[in-house]
Amino acid sequence: MPAAASNRRPRAMLRPARIGIYFFLITAAAFFLLPLYVMLVTSVKPMEEIRLGHLFGLPMKMTLEPWAQAWSQACTGLQCEGIQGGFWNSVAIVLPSTMVSILIGALNGYALSFWRPRGSNALFLALLIGAFVPYQVLMFPLVRAFASMSLFGTLPGIVLIHTIFGMPVMTLLFRNYYSTVPRELFMAARIDGGGFWRIFVQLMLPMSLPIIVVAVIMQVTGIWNDFILGLTFAGRDHLPMTVQLNNVINTTTGERLYNVNMAATLLTSMVPLVIYLVSGRWFVRGIAAGAVKG
Repeated sequence: MPAAASNRRPRAMLRPARIGIYFFLITAAAFFLLPLYVMLVTSVKPMEEIRLGHLFGLPMKMTLEPWAQAWSQACTGLQCEGIQGGFWNSVAIVLPSTMVSILIGALNGYALSFWRPRGSNALFLALLIGAFVPYQVLMFPLVRAFASMSLFGTLPGIVLIHTIFGMPVMTLLFRNYYSTVPRELFMAARIDGGGFWRIFVQLMLPMSLPIIVVAVIMQVTGIWNDFILGLTFAGRDHLPMTVQLNNVINTTTGERLYNVNMAATLLTSMVPLVIYLVSGRWFVRGIAAGAVKG
């Protein structure tokens, strides 16, 4: 009987459905990885090899000089200091924007799930609508409003913009997550004398680690990859890395340095890529723990 089962197992693995699944997965992976491969091999080739036109060929003489040039020497307009300034600007924008938007979203979700003040359903509907309104249609009134408050073109202004646009989605995530928490647990904390802030800090936040990981990944990657808001609201002194990348690619004097452009692109995408590779499993766990329930 075991021998017969072992004889049937290889044939089961070669079923047409299984072959089709593997073919689809391999094709999809190649489709998404091919541009990354081209960028990577181009970024470590000298220009002499790139001129030969072998787009998919491995480098014959590998060099990291394009990476060093993209980081500290590439021209972004009139300045030739690379994209390192944009990196630190992006860090200065992402950290407070992520923390503040997640904190406000957690408080909103907690209040809408357990305390439910008067008009909470209407408030949640308004926040839900705000999560799906394209921010491009709000650009002009926001520019006028921020200019009147002297926030336009400043670091607090771009942080506030990302906090505002992140708050509806964060509220939706945390409300749906807290709706899966048994209400009896909240009532027991109330009976023990817990108030709004004590229950939130000592009970809800420690239970919220899975959804906090999801929120951090979403906010960090979304804010880091943003271009239009940073270009519009950050001002010349606080341009994020994506805007600096655009300036590097579009600033050409003579020959276009494709290896430097590819290296700058990879450097810009490094933070979101590392975050997904490191915390992708936690992201899936957070989603499964209730991020899309409710």
